[in-house]
Amino acid sequence: MHFSIPDTQEFFNDTTGSTYTGFNIHINGSFHCCLRFKQLHSLHEQLKRSLAASSSTSNVTLPSFPPKKLLPLTNNQIEARRIALEHYVQIVGQDPIISKSELLRTFLLSAQQESASIDTRETTIDVHLMNGFRISVNCYTNEYSLKVLSKACQNIDLPCSYINYFSLFLMRKDKDGGVILIRKLMDFESPYISQRIAEDCQIVIRKSYWDPCYDIQLMQDKIALNLLFIQTISDIERDWIIVGPDVKKELRNLQERGNKKEYIEIARNLPSYGCVQFSSAVVDYPEPNNIAVITVGNRELSIRSHLGQKIHETKFRVTRMRCWRVTTIHNNEEENTSSLDNSTQSLELSFEYLMSKNCLKWITIASDQAMLISVCLQGMVDELIHQKDGNQYIYKSDTVPYQPMCYIRRDGSSANQICDSSSSDTLSSLVCHKIFLKNLKNFFLKLVCYFYSQNNDIDMPIQSQSNFLSMRRKIKNKMSTTVFFRNGRESVHNEAFEGIGDDDL
Repeated sequence: MHFSIPDTQEFFNDTTGSTYTGFNIHINGSFHCCLRFKQLHSLHEQLKRSLAASSSTSNVTLPSFPPKKLLPLTNNQIEARRIALEHYVQIVGQDPIISKSELLRTFLLSAQQESASIDTRETTIDVHLMNGFRISVNCYTNEYSLKVLSKACQNIDLPCSYINYFSLFLMRKDKDGGVILIRKLMDFESPYISQRIAEDCQIVIRKSYWDPCYDIQLMQDKIALNLLFIQTISDIERDWIIVGPDVKKELRNLQERGNKKEYIEIARNLPSYGCVQFSSAVVDYPEPNNIAVITVGNRELSIRSHLGQKIHETKFRVTRMRCWRVTTIHNNEEENTSSLDNSTQSLELSFEYLMSKNCLKWITIASDQAMLISVCLQGMVDELIHQKDGNQYIYKSDTVPYQPMCYIRRDGSSANQICDSSSSDTLSSLVCHKIFLKNLKNFFLKLVCYFYSQNNDIDMPIQSQSNFLSMRRKIKNKMSTTVFFRNGRESVHNEAFEGIGDDDL
């Protein structure tokens, strides 16, 4: 996971009459939640106890947590705390064990729910296949991505053993009728909440692996085969898979006859099969300010551009990328760290590539989809390492054994025990009885105020309600902003990086 804390916001506590600072947490380039210092400190303490309780994680060490302060913080001290917390969560997010812990997943899911001010209730989510077929999924508003995916797959009778080969993605149609993949939905987020934040997006099912060798396993089941067939047709229609006229005619005939296996077998031999194509981007290769189409897949990142009358394409093997990083370029019209409304931002992905023996070169891609490209690169690297370890099947990696978690709300209310990862494992469902009593209390308070104002001819607005609505609008504005900040000196190191020997030259 890629964490960042680009800015903060100030909240007013109705109970104490004081203000406090919330730190805006962005994960994989998108706003996820707003947390106080003490909430992150509570997470740190619980992670520490969880790691200590497991013998398998005895060699895993948490980074040190930023120290507490006794007196109110100045603006400079708040900024210093933001930087320190950002450094802390980045280390946590990059740790392969801690980042996959059930405790962290549940905490982040609860934090997203609180920040979005959404109660737990039953709802229906529309999940689409790549041909537009809609699957209606009955779930709770706080259920995480894998659980929603599992329910969608059950609705189409996909065996459980194949679920891990697929994932949920947010997808948006562009003005030209094409599609843009926004991002992959992770298990620390609720698809219901994330879709509401993104707006104008569909939730779609796509395969979540890169190596076409896994297709063989999917083709053994008729439902999995059909999902693969639908996605392949979609990618060909959208020119993500480049097909010549003769092959296209042959594929069309196979499609009309319903010969799915042979259709996929032919498509699997095409060079761009299994690739994801991104929108046009600005790159500095082979020359500065070059407009190019970026494609990721087949263990490569491809840059394709027009140079004069010719199409120039360069393929960069993921095993020769020593490291990469994503940076956000802020162009603020005025200095204001508490709001991003008056600033423009652009994302850049840079990777250090081994061009030849002992020659490393940085390549930069400026794209709004830079974070998704980074996630795709990491996915290919993880798959390579997994296969080098001798594993032939998609798997769910081992996680830190789950420990019951206490989630402290941002307003400082009492902690609530979270016992498991069922549909009721997050914040609102655990305190639904408290929410009901609170809502009931507010209802009677409004009722009393109404009769009081009617009898005394005065206006008595309930200030706490207006503050709540104002805060919710502020949160929503933050949620529509996609940013990711990473220090220029820090980068993701590629564990699958390979040097070049004399035989390669």
